[in-house]
Amino acid sequence: MSADASHAETDAPNAGRAPADTVLRGGVIHTLDPRESVVSALAATGGEIVALGSDAAVEALIGPDTTVIELGGRSVLPGINDAHLHGVWLGAKWPEMMFGGSREGWDTRLLSSEDDRRAAIRKTFELLASFGVTSFTEPGLGPGEDDGVTGCFGSNILESYAALAGTAAQTARVTALRLFGILDGASHFADVKEGLEVPLPETDPRWLNVTGIKIFGDGIPPMRNAWIRSDYRDSGGHGGLMTGDGDEEARLAEFRDMITYAHERNLQIGVHATGDRTIEEFIAQVERLGGAGDLRHYVIHGDLIDADQLQRLQAIGMGIDLQPLIGDFTGEWLRAAVTDEVADAAWPLHLMLGDGLRAILSSDAPVASPDWRQITASAARQLEAQGVTLDRTVTTRLLRMYTSVPAEQDFAEGWKGTLEAGKVADLCVIDADPYAVGPKNFGDLNVDLTMVDGRVVFEREGVSLAARRGVTV
Repeated sequence: MSADASHAETDAPNAGRAPADTVLRGGVIHTLDPRESVVSALAATGGEIVALGSDAAVEALIGPDTTVIELGGRSVLPGINDAHLHGVWLGAKWPEMMFGGSREGWDTRLLSSEDDRRAAIRKTFELLASFGVTSFTEPGLGPGEDDGVTGCFGSNILESYAALAGTAAQTARVTALRLFGILDGASHFADVKEGLEVPLPETDPRWLNVTGIKIFGDGIPPMRNAWIRSDYRDSGGHGGLMTGDGDEEARLAEFRDMITYAHERNLQIGVHATGDRTIEEFIAQVERLGGAGDLRHYVIHGDLIDADQLQRLQAIGMGIDLQPLIGDFTGEWLRAAVTDEVADAAWPLHLMLGDGLRAILSSDAPVASPDWRQITASAARQLEAQGVTLDRTVTTRLLRMYTSVPAEQDFAEGWKGTLEAGKVADLCVIDADPYAVGPKNFGDLNVDLTMVDGRVVFEREGVSLAARRGVTV
């Protein structure tokens, strides 16, 4: 669809309406709405999109105090939503990444004071704005990590986010899950019950929203501590759950109790589950509970998920968060740990492209880079290797896996995730059309401008798109 192709309502006359705060025009605006509308201009007022359409249609909303952003043929996407990103840890470690950099010094003290915590959060906000990221999920904060080595995941982190929520310093919306165990480690049902009694800070959910809990079900296959159906090479074992104590049945009973308890309290559940057995037990327990309903539970990582499990996820309203860039880094380690048959079937992204499944691309930064362009390119390469043609439909799906689909996971599809009238003006301006470039080459795209709630929070050096004010029509 070409620019200026649109619905009748987006080109409705705007004469007589109050001038907009901001107008973007002269570009290729991919709304990613259900009809895949592409327009050339957009107007926003009070942080909300008020009109889309042709340049001519939106021109009537330009007044003497309107900021006019001349796109000059650039493309616009909805703001990027990274649904699995450790924001405080990223800010404390940047520019170091666990993969693609030194693997030393990741278990040392990084933050010790409120000033440290807020500085890390601000650094992450600034960094993510430069990547076009306008929302992210902080997957696991809570008392289990109050004495954690890094200082990046404890209960006080949630308080630090709350202190910054909705202020000028916040340039990305935050969703969070609470954690009642150790990061990448043990958790117990009793701690979940006790922890959920602690009240949450009161915030505007459009800026900070705690939707549920995270459970560490298992580890990762390369470390041979993911729970899998088959045995690991050379070990004779198949891993196990990290929940509870005792034998396999006792740990499984505790895992099921955690899921049931959170589900019955209408909390979203994200389970770190990489092994096919852990994934199976998560799905099976939600099936016993009658499905996820409106709670939108999801598998985190899902390295060894299979086709049957994906179909059942969709059937019961669950989703999955993927990190394809981590797959690039760990693929050979995985192959050394499991059988060839298991390794060949890992990360079946080609089975996740249908509209009915809530499948999401994310980074897990700072484990890997938070750059959505690299991550989408990684996903595209994996799909091509799995026999998928990277046509326009697939490109749209990949873009939605970083915008509208995570908005659904955040329970926020009514107000973010696509560029439509009535939704927030969160967007990302890039220097070329992503459809012309192709997803394997997204790494070549430059982010020229990022807007959150109608406010420009980043402009690339040397680019002055938002400099025009006082345009009189």
